[in-house]
Amino acid sequence: MPKFAIRLLALFRQTSLFIWKLRGKTEADLAAQRVVSGKSWDEFCDTLKAAGAALNFPKAPKDAFSQAEGYRYLSRIARAGLMAFIEHADPKAPVLHRVVNETTKLGADNPDNFYQTAALSGEYEYKIRGRRNNIAYLSFGTQSGNYGQGRGLPPTGHIESDKIETDENGCFELILSRKPQSKNWLPMTPETGTLIVRQTFLDRETETPADLRIERINCSEDERRPSPLTPKQLDEGLKTAGMLVAGAPLLFAKWARDFQKHTNELPMFDPEVSLAAGGDPNIVYYHSHWKIAEDEALLIEVTPPECEHWNFQLNNYWMESLDYRYHTIHTNKHLARYEDDGSVRLVVAHENPGHPNWLQTAGHSSGTMCFRWVRAKEHPQPQTRLIKLTELKQLLN
Repeated sequence: MPKFAIRLLALFRQTSLFIWKLRGKTEADLAAQRVVSGKSWDEFCDTLKAAGAALNFPKAPKDAFSQAEGYRYLSRIARAGLMAFIEHADPKAPVLHRVVNETTKLGADNPDNFYQTAALSGEYEYKIRGRRNNIAYLSFGTQSGNYGQGRGLPPTGHIESDKIETDENGCFELILSRKPQSKNWLPMTPETGTLIVRQTFLDRETETPADLRIERINCSEDERRPSPLTPKQLDEGLKTAGMLVAGAPLLFAKWARDFQKHTNELPMFDPEVSLAAGGDPNIVYYHSHWKIAEDEALLIEVTPPECEHWNFQLNNYWMESLDYRYHTIHTNKHLARYEDDGSVRLVVAHENPGHPNWLQTAGHSSGTMCFRWVRAKEHPQPQTRLIKLTELKQLLN
């Protein structure tokens, strides 16, 4: 039903535009009329209202706690959408900003990551100036379109920091263009609409993210400045922000529903589905659903392969990482305690079982979870066991 309503709304907009064109009017004329009449705002609010249907998706939890988190989740995405598609939507003057952060979460956001994004256009060329600093992992990706268009984020270009030449101070310049460059090139296509920067910490206490700045190039100084806001920009921004709030939760609600087919297991996630949703092509993901009682623990065991990074995290049902600012809800290659044979054992439990790799549930009895191998030579399958706390304590002694 919510998908049908969204498609019906899109069809109505297309029909309205067609009728206006028959009358000799332009898209700008239609946008101006919609803004002045209040239709732009009314439809944005209607889309926000329709977005609530994601919280009633099949198998979604209906208890008050989960629903409260769900509505907070929608409010966070609304905030992110307005920032991305109203405040920082002009590809003529892109701004690197953090849409996903400690209080805006989406799609199993990685607690080890420092996410940044910017609006792009395949019609223009850009330069990123930066200083590498000592962050463990840094990658840049151009994507087709944006989340708000409801088509996912198919990749159009990707480069990692080890492929970027830097000077003796770790400074570099990276060109974003459709035209190939001899070095430090991030490809774009005519469909490119989004830049995603992923920076990954091994240890937030000792690492500094890269300093980055983006600007449009091969144009005049005036062309680098943002354009005055037009009714068309506002109209499109509200539409896209609304579609993000309506579309992204539906996508991840479907994922969370499907994860329940293998609760408390960690099967490999389909790489093609991950890429289509904007996932990093160098990461192999293991997504699932977890559920444990007060007297139970979820034991996860695996021997990490040679890799640049790995981590595991707990999320709520809506695929928001749990609050890693105040709770230990994830671990990684650097933080985890290893066994003598090189394997690692992680313990998810409501109370501290006395294990160094204990992951806290932060008041949740169930949710989703994610394991990642980053640039790994092999991809061993994490093994899971749901056991009683009494059995766990005997096992650990």
